[in-house]
Amino acid sequence: MARTGYSLQIEGENLARAKANELSVSPKHSIEIAHFIRGMKADAALAYLEDVVAKKKAIPFKRFNRDVAHKRGLVGWDAGRYPVKASGEFITLINQAKKNAEYSGLDAENLVIVHAAANRGRAGRGVFPRAMGRATPKRRETVNIELILREVE
Repeated sequence: MARTGYSLQIEGENLARAKANELSVSPKHSIEIAHFIRGMKADAALAYLEDVVAKKKAIPFKRFNRDVAHKRGLVGWDAGRYPVKASGEFITLINQAKKNAEYSGLDAENLVIVHAAANRGRAGRGVFPRAMGRATPKRRETVNIELILREVE
């Protein structure tokens, strides 16, 4: 796996970063979650994503919303889903970014997500077993997620 940088070049002393490469989650779900949590406070995003994992709140699907049913409780949008696996990975990544902020001497309570991006990673080859000893090839999709948090006063 090649080492890749961040897609947004921000410099400063009040930043904390976290990145995960080639996670085995849905790229479409990850892109929708990244779009939704961008600009939120880190603690509010964590609380919301934990409610998504518990299937109490939904993530609004604004880009990949073909044949997506309406969900109750979405403000300003109707289509949504409960992407549990991708939300769990985002929770892990936000917690890692908060730990990086604490290590750098920042206040972990006043962090805002200034950059959240999810890009498609490498696709591996997989096999879908069929009847009578046959097999159908399939692509195992991965995703690269990056977060940049900034301390606000």
